[in-house]
Amino acid sequence: MIREQRRRKKRRGALGLTILTLLLLLAIGALVVVKVFTVEEVVVTGNELYEDETIEEWVLNDEYSWNTLYVYLKYKFREPETIPFVDTMEITMKLPHTIEIQVYEKGLMGYIYLDSLGQNAYFDKDGFVVETSSEVIEGIPKISGLSVDAVVLYEQLPIKEGDVLKNLLTLTQTLKKYELVPDNIIYGEDGTYSLEYGTIKVLLGKAGNFSDKVLRITYILPKLEGMSGTLHLESWTENTTDITFEKEEG
Repeated sequence: MIREQRRRKKRRGALGLTILTLLLLLAIGALVVVKVFTVEEVVVTGNELYEDETIEEWVLNDEYSWNTLYVYLKYKFREPETIPFVDTMEITMKLPHTIEIQVYEKGLMGYIYLDSLGQNAYFDKDGFVVETSSEVIEGIPKISGLSVDAVVLYEQLPIKEGDVLKNLLTLTQTLKKYELVPDNIIYGEDGTYSLEYGTIKVLLGKAGNFSDKVLRITYILPKLEGMSGTLHLESWTENTTDITFEKEEG
C-alpha cells in the first residue's frame, strides 16, 4: 500500500515536471517570438508606380504587423490586399528582423480615355486591358485619336481598324525600349502616328520603320530642349536624311 502510494506520487511528480518543462519551453518560445522576430527593416523591390512606403503600409496593415514571423505566416496562407496596377506580391522573411516584399506590377504600355466611363483603360504589351481607373499614371503615354467606347477587363482593346492595334503595340514597346516614352501618342484619321513631348511634336507618318525613327529621335530630342515646334520624320527612310524641325516662334 505504501509502495503503491509512493509510485503514484512519483508519477505525479514526473507529470508535473513534464508540464512545467513544457510551459517553460512555451514561455521561452513566446519570448523569442516577441523579442527576436520584430520588424526593423522592410525591403521593397520591383515597384515603379508606388513608393516603398506605400507598399509597406499596404502589407503591414494590422496591429500585429510589428512581428516578422506573423507577417510571413499571414501571407503564406492568404493573398495580399488587391492593389491597383499591381499583379501580385511575394512576402518573405529574409532575417528575423527583415521582411522582403517583391512587387510584380502590371506591365502598362499605355492608356485610352473612355468618355463613356470617365476613366482610363490601361493596356499591356499584348493590348489586353489590365486596369481601368480615373488615375493618371506618370510615365504611361496617353493614346489619342482612337474610337473606343467600351472595354472589357482582361480582354484585348476592341480596335477593329486593320493593323492599328498591332502597329500601336509595336510603337509603344519601341518607345519604352529606348526610354523615350511621350506624353501622348496620336493616331490620325489618315493613318499617321505622332508623338508629343511637352512643347515638341514629332510626326512619324504611317506605320513602318518605327525602330529606326525612334532611334533618330533619341539623338535629336535632347538638342531641342527648351524649344517649341514640330519635328518631321514622316518622310524619313534609311536612304534619305529628310528630317526637319519647324520651330514655333514665341
